[in-house]
Amino acid sequence: MRKPSAILGSAVFFIAAPGVVAGLAPWLLTGRYGQPLASWPLVIAGSALIAISLGVLLHAFAGFALEGLGTPAPIAPTDRLVIGGIYRHMRNPMYVAVLSIIVGQALIFASSQLAAYAAIMGAVMATFVRVYEEPVLVRQYGAEYETYRANVPGWLPRLTPWRGT
Repeated sequence: MRKPSAILGSAVFFIAAPGVVAGLAPWLLTGRYGQPLASWPLVIAGSALIAISLGVLLHAFAGFALEGLGTPAPIAPTDRLVIGGIYRHMRNPMYVAVLSIIVGQALIFASSQLAAYAAIMGAVMATFVRVYEEPVLVRQYGAEYETYRANVPGWLPRLTPWRGT
């Protein structure tokens, strides 16, 4: 895939997946956007979590388009295994970022509904990674992915970036 197509495809998928899961769905679940907020410490913590997570998410999407020459969407995968940038610290930064955005909203609105939604989505994402994504990556990239998976944690970041073999 060429870079312009990868960038456009990633942008469309950004709106379709994280935009729905971390934006539209929380809004539909709570209807609380524009409603009274939690106490200011929770609002500040939630806002910081969302801002940092949005930066991680954008960085991860850029890696798919620019390094992998593809998209995160299963229908338009990357040509190369993406292991640069944030992916040197953890294998699933997009999922972690999306979940963190939902948790940030739960903090801002003091919403137990959103906290429960984050827990459910976390379980769904972890199951999807284990049952579908990892087997596909093993088939597609073989030993390269196995080495990467053995050295980079899936859900909690390494403090030092993995440098590869």
